[in-house]
Amino acid sequence: MAMADITIYGAGIFGLSIAWTCAKRGARVQIIDPNGAGSGSSGGVVGALAPHTPENWNDKKQFQFESLIMAQSFWQSVEQAGGKSAGYARSGRLQPLSDARALDLARTRSENAKALWQGLAQLDIIDAADRGDWAPKSKMGLLVHDTLSGRMHPRMACAALVAALQSKGCRVMDQGTPQGIILEATGWQGLLQLATDMNEPVGNGVKGQGAVLDFTAAPDAPQLFADALHIIPHANGTIALGSTSEREFDDPYSTDTQLDDVIERAKTAFPILQDAPVIERWAGVRPRAKSRAPMIGHHPLRKGAFIANGGFKIGFGMAPKIAEVMADLILEGRDRIPEGFRPEASLR
Repeated sequence: MAMADITIYGAGIFGLSIAWTCAKRGARVQIIDPNGAGSGSSGGVVGALAPHTPENWNDKKQFQFESLIMAQSFWQSVEQAGGKSAGYARSGRLQPLSDARALDLARTRSENAKALWQGLAQLDIIDAADRGDWAPKSKMGLLVHDTLSGRMHPRMACAALVAALQSKGCRVMDQGTPQGIILEATGWQGLLQLATDMNEPVGNGVKGQGAVLDFTAAPDAPQLFADALHIIPHANGTIALGSTSEREFDDPYSTDTQLDDVIERAKTAFPILQDAPVIERWAGVRPRAKSRAPMIGHHPLRKGAFIANGGFKIGFGMAPKIAEVMADLILEGRDRIPEGFRPEASLR
């Protein structure tokens, strides 16, 4: 390819999304990742896009809200350019209500959502019986249904971005010479390297384990959430469930009895899945910045370079908006990054 305007290290969801948004604006982008696209936690199996609760609103929650709202147009543009599906749908989410206190809180959040979600999504309390078998068990017979949550298939999404980038003449390489502006989007190992370089903790990796079930009855149904479990119906006729959060681990990529427990709990909480066979077990490590928010903006050590890391559990949901503001910053010098997302927030 011609001399690149931007070199991105890391072909996970942040690196690929930023590359796509910059390429759409006419930038020449090259992506370098020795392990290939979606090889880390971005190649996982779950794909839950879930919003923060509509209360105690702040710039971080507003940023995520805007990203979830723009997700449909973002993924449509990716699919149209490359011809591959990302498995995206804003399919909503169902959660059980267990007692009167939970019901009161849900009513308050429902009212808050009317204003904070600007009429673009809603949060309602519904009868569990109205959802038939596809519902979590609820002691009160009531569920919270929000229409802001969505889902996408992580591997399909990464493949769709690669195809879209190829349509712009951009490709993912396992090695290459850096050219132009540098962006580091190197995941949990990048956070550990940055901590070593700065001689202070800035973030770490948190292992997660998930599973895929063969279940074709509800590909477009809402995702389910109960007992800290995400149950995600995917467009390819599978159900993903997860996940664990392990700060300490020996093998980043092995599954064990902790995933067995997740599967057992999921089949207990959601009886409709009782007979669904497990067809894949997955483990990977998600990058978690010290502030728990994504770390985006100017690189804290390398003048003229940029960083996008720390997506942790919300990376795919945040990706469309993060790609937009990083393209603004890199290509136009416009800085619209919330204070809590800047690298400095993880250096305090």
